[in-house]
Amino acid sequence: MSPRPDPGREFILTVSCADKPGIVYAVTSFLVQHGGNMLQSKQFNDRLGGGFFMRVHFAAQHGLEELRAGFTYVADAYQMTWRLNDAATPTRALVMVSKFGHCLNDLLFRRQVGGLNIEIPAIVSNHPGLKPLADSYGVPYHHVPVTPDTKPEAEARLLELVAEYEIDLVVLARYMQVLSDELCKRLEGRAINIHHSFLPGFKGAKPYHQAHERGVKLIGATAHYVTADLDEGPIIEQDVIRVDHEAEPEDLIAAGRDVEAQVLARAVKWHSEHRVLLNGNRTVVFR
Repeated sequence: MSPRPDPGREFILTVSCADKPGIVYAVTSFLVQHGGNMLQSKQFNDRLGGGFFMRVHFAAQHGLEELRAGFTYVADAYQMTWRLNDAATPTRALVMVSKFGHCLNDLLFRRQVGGLNIEIPAIVSNHPGLKPLADSYGVPYHHVPVTPDTKPEAEARLLELVAEYEIDLVVLARYMQVLSDELCKRLEGRAINIHHSFLPGFKGAKPYHQAHERGVKLIGATAHYVTADLDEGPIIEQDVIRVDHEAEPEDLIAAGRDVEAQVLARAVKWHSEHRVLLNGNRTVVFR
């Protein structure tokens, strides 16, 4: 495992803008002028869309706010969308879950052993059943029931918790409720969902049983940003696992849980390390 970033000394800069000459020079000149030592740099030129994307991990003696103030002039000159963060600062993630706890358990464990640079200050669920799991990790568990009549109040409560805990990222770890269009817009770019990759082929109840009936040979999962278009937000990560004719529905469910947990964990990790940049309906992921 690579060394942990040095707090207050290592930073991550991400930029996106229209591609034009001089961007890399402007960024590297800024680093030189501020005593920056580049530790890692990756860039992508979208030749079809005309966009430029860059992620730079660097060390510097200047503080975060001073660096942000200095980079503003570079960003304005190239009309950049940009972020500059302390590389060591963990992302504060609120995890939402319903009845299935495999993704939640995986995230909690990875966080505990240092596999994810995140904090999980709270868990929200529309069911009470996973509270013992949350309690075992010492994480506050908020049971917020949802019915068609109480959905507006439930979403308002969620936003209160997001503000109260100063949440950076909302993770829908098999949260089986459709968020309203308004809430999706409020959380744009900072909410990640996981779903099985049978969508839209096998919608509704018991998708793995539907898959078994059709004799599928690949079980998959997709992690994406949440948008008002259900399960059609910008994709961050996908993976599949092969199965065969001997697999029964329960085997498919077990395989699906494994791949869902792994895909979601990678998406959360990359987001928390500022490796994911939005490119319209797609993403650029600097792995």
